Amino acid sequence: MELKKDKLTEALLLLRGASNVILPVSNDGAPVFKLWDGVAEPCLSANTSLPPKDLLFPRSEKMYDYNVKTGNISEISSNKKQTVFGIRPCDVRSIENLDHAFLESGYTDSYYKTRRDGLTTIALACTETARTCFCDSMGLSPNDAPGADIVLNDRGDAYTVKSNTEKGEEITRLWKSLLSKETGKASKASGSVVCDFKARADKDLPEKLVARFDDPMWDKLSKACLGCGCCSFICPTCYCFDIGRENHGASGTAFRCWDSCMFSDYSRMAGGHDPRPSKKERLRNRYLHKLAYFNLRYGVTLCVGCGRCVDKCPANLDVTRAMDIISEGVRADG
Repeated sequence: MELKKDKLTEALLLLRGASNVILPVSNDGAPVFKLWDGVAEPCLSANTSLPPKDLLFPRSEKMYDYNVKTGNISEISSNKKQTVFGIRPCDVRSIENLDHAFLESGYTDSYYKTRRDGLTTIALACTETARTCFCDSMGLSPNDAPGADIVLNDRGDAYTVKSNTEKGEEITRLWKSLLSKETGKASKASGSVVCDFKARADKDLPEKLVARFDDPMWDKLSKACLGCGCCSFICPTCYCFDIGRENHGASGTAFRCWDSCMFSDYSRMAGGHDPRPSKKERLRNRYLHKLAYFNLRYGVTLCVGCGRCVDKCPANLDVTRAMDIISEGVRADG
C-alpha cells in the first residue's frame, strides 16, 4: 500500500487525534524532532542533528516525591502516548539497543518501560546518506527499519507503507481511507541507498578491542579530546545518567539527568579515587562500551553508525579511526 504525499498532512492529523506526534521540523535550517502543532511543515530531507532518545530517556526527569517524616514515597510516571514520525533506520536501531539496556538482563526500568509501551515508531527510509553516516558498516540498512512499527519508503509522489507490528497495523487501519495500491514511481530509496563513508566493523572487533586494552594507541587517539561530552549527548545510544535530589524541608524530589562517561568526575568515587583519571581511560571506556562490551553482553554493537559524533566533535575525533586501526592490526600512528 502507499500514501500519496499530498495526503500526508491528513494522515498526520489522524495520528494527532490519537497521540502526541513528534516529527522533524526545521530549526534554523536544521531538522529537529519537535511536538507537532498540526501546522508546521515536516522537514524530511535529512536526518535530525539530535536523536529522538529523550522521548524515552529524557534529559532530566522527576522520579519520585518523598517525605522523610512520614516515609511516604510517590513515584512520578508519564504514560502519554507518543508517535514519532520520520525516524530514520539508525535511530530505530538505537531504540532497540536502549531496550536491551533498560528492559533486559533481569532489570526493567519502569520509567523507560512506560514511555516505551506508549511509543509508536513510523520510520522513513533514507533517500540519501549524510557524509558521516556509516550505518551499513554496522549491519544496518538505510533502506529499511525492521524494528519500526511502520516503514515508509519514498517513491517519488508517494510513500510505500509497510507494517511490521500490531501497532503498525493499527496505524494502517487508521489510514485506511488514505491508502491506495502502489502506483508511484520507484525512487533511489527503493533499496539502493548505500553509505559513502565506511568503517571496518569485523565480526571479531569486540575481542580485538579488549585484547588491546593497554595499547599505546589510546594515548594517541585521546590526545585531542576536550572532554566536553558532546559525543555523549548527541549519541542516540548513550544512556549514562546521574541521580540527584531537591529537598524542601521534610519533603523532596528525586530526579535523574543525563551524564557522560567523558566527564572528569563521572567515575570519581567518594574517597576521591578515580579509576579513569585521564581522558585516555575515558575515551577508551567509551569506545569499548560502544564497540565491545555491549556486544559481548547483548550480542549487538551499541554504535548504530549514525555519524553524529563524527560530524559534531569539535576536536574531530572519529570512532571509525579506532575501528580501522583495530581491524587492520596497525599502530595508531601507522
